Amino acid sequence: MCLGLPMTIIETDGMSALCEYANEQRRVSVMLLSEPPVGAKVLVHIDTAVRLLDDDEARLIADALEGLYAADHDCDRFFADLIGQEPQLPEHLR
Repeated sequence: MCLGLPMTIIETDGMSALCEYANEQRRVSVMLLSEPPVGAKVLVHIDTAVRLLDDDEARLIADALEGLYAADHDCDRFFADLIGQEPQLPEHLR
C-alpha cells in the first residue's frame, strides 16, 4: 500500500524541494506543481509532490496517519471528522 504524506516545503529550487513531516526530511520532486513556495504544504507520493494542501487538509491527513500508527489503541479521536458520515466522492469524481 502506498500512502501520501502531508509534507511542508523547507527549501526549493523549482524542480525539487526539501520537505519535512514528523521530524523526517526528504528531497522530493515538485515538477507536477507550479512553483510551490517555501512553507507550502504538499501531498507527497513516492518522493513526488502531487498537489498543494491547505492547513486543515494537511492536519486531517496527519491525524489519520497518526491514527493508523495507533491502531492497536483507541483511535477514534484521530478520525473525529469521519465518524457518523457517509463516504463522499471527491469533487472531481462527482
